[in-house]
Amino acid sequence: MAVVSVIRRPTLRLDPGDDVVIAARPLPAGTRLDDEGVVCADAIPAGHKVAVRPVSRGKPVKRYNQIIGFATADITPGQHVHTHNLAFEMFERDYAVGTDLRPLQTPAQPATFQGIRRADGRVATRNYIGVISTVNCSASVSRYVAQHFTPEVLAEFPNVDGIVPITHSSGCGMDTAGAGIDVLRKTIAGYCRHVNFAGVVIIGLGCEANQMDSLFHAQQMQEGTLLKPLIVQTSGGTRKTVEAGIAAVRAMLPQANQARRETLPASHLTIGLQCGGSDGYSGITANPALGAACDLLVAHGGTVILSETPEIYGAEHLLTRRAVSQAVADKLIERIRWWEGYTERNQGSMDNNPSPGNKAGGLTTILEKSLGAVAKGGTTNLVQVYEYADPVDAKGFVFMDTPGYDPVSATGQVAGGANLICFTTGRGSVYGCKPSPSIKLATNTPLYERMVEDMDINCGDIVDGGATVQGKGREIFELMLKVASGAPSKSEALGIGNDEFVPWQLGAVM
Repeated sequence: MAVVSVIRRPTLRLDPGDDVVIAARPLPAGTRLDDEGVVCADAIPAGHKVAVRPVSRGKPVKRYNQIIGFATADITPGQHVHTHNLAFEMFERDYAVGTDLRPLQTPAQPATFQGIRRADGRVATRNYIGVISTVNCSASVSRYVAQHFTPEVLAEFPNVDGIVPITHSSGCGMDTAGAGIDVLRKTIAGYCRHVNFAGVVIIGLGCEANQMDSLFHAQQMQEGTLLKPLIVQTSGGTRKTVEAGIAAVRAMLPQANQARRETLPASHLTIGLQCGGSDGYSGITANPALGAACDLLVAHGGTVILSETPEIYGAEHLLTRRAVSQAVADKLIERIRWWEGYTERNQGSMDNNPSPGNKAGGLTTILEKSLGAVAKGGTTNLVQVYEYADPVDAKGFVFMDTPGYDPVSATGQVAGGANLICFTTGRGSVYGCKPSPSIKLATNTPLYERMVEDMDINCGDIVDGGATVQGKGREIFELMLKVASGAPSKSEALGIGNDEFVPWQLGAVM
């Protein structure tokens, strides 16, 4: 599926079996596509599809030599193919298992970065102290504690990267037992244990559904010098709890400041993969380039986490072919079936995606979006499948079940242990992800030039003719190591990342 390199032609053909090609630039009606032997009957926006073969109504349309939807009208060569003549339909997919397995290629020279080794042997890419809310009602208190620690206050602790408030809108108005609160507690505990936090102050109100004692018991957490719980109602209210929180952070700072970076193998990196604001180029440039970078990291012993289950829907059969066992494939298929039932129970559809922005960028159905999205995961073997926010303990390419909504998905990945996020975007995203740095990869050059202060790498030059997917993958891999070593990503330089903790809310809000 991945394009190795392209040159600046009017269109991009991704596979000989495709019924459509992709406009590499805006194509006015009447444009002759010499390579395809057709003339554009319609104006084709950049990133959108133009038919190069006739497709009868009701028949499948292929891109990447995979079905992306079914024609809702007769389509003739030269026509624009989009929401007016292409739609999602269910169809059977062949879940072959292990047919695309390949041996892992071990590099001759191991890659390294400057990481922070914790006492338990885990390795961090950042050195923060967190102030985490158990419930929305303690969010303001948590922010007030963190806001006290200005750069001037922290100047005497140069090895501490900052104090991060982790707040959210949940924690009450929910059942005190069941999947909803279990997921919330697991997610909060994942952040409390995150390797990029040297210490955590966790703050509750006192009467919420997510009781502090129950959280600590369910997640086997223990109060200590680097994990301090506070409750507003028993601490004397807002002001006194803020004072207690500030004192707790101050007590942690000297120990946190002892952290030092050292040369460590890239195998200690766990990368969460995200794409948001996708467009017609996502599956051609940034996603396969990120996949190439992931193949490099896996070869060096690292871990990459593909997620967003609704956004691999229709492409999951490509992942089962890379599964190392029937059990791993079955876990993935079971999550797909769960999502089909989940959307049906909520009177929705698995094709409620792509978003309006995705469609404006050229993506028509969830099938088309998914086929491009799975390219982020590279080509190596799928070694494990995890549920949301589960601790990721495998090395290599893994999958975590999450919603497609980027903040919720990345929150689960970070709770699972991701110490770096790589985020591809075609329409533009300003997402940050403290305590883990977030790297932005632009799918097209106009976006990169328009939002250069937010984009870390331009993958649009793959289409422009100045780069290859493999070469760009190497560039992304080198940036992973650089950012993991402490260099700020663009979102970090802008101070973004304090407001993106969004646990998955399951069940009724009461």
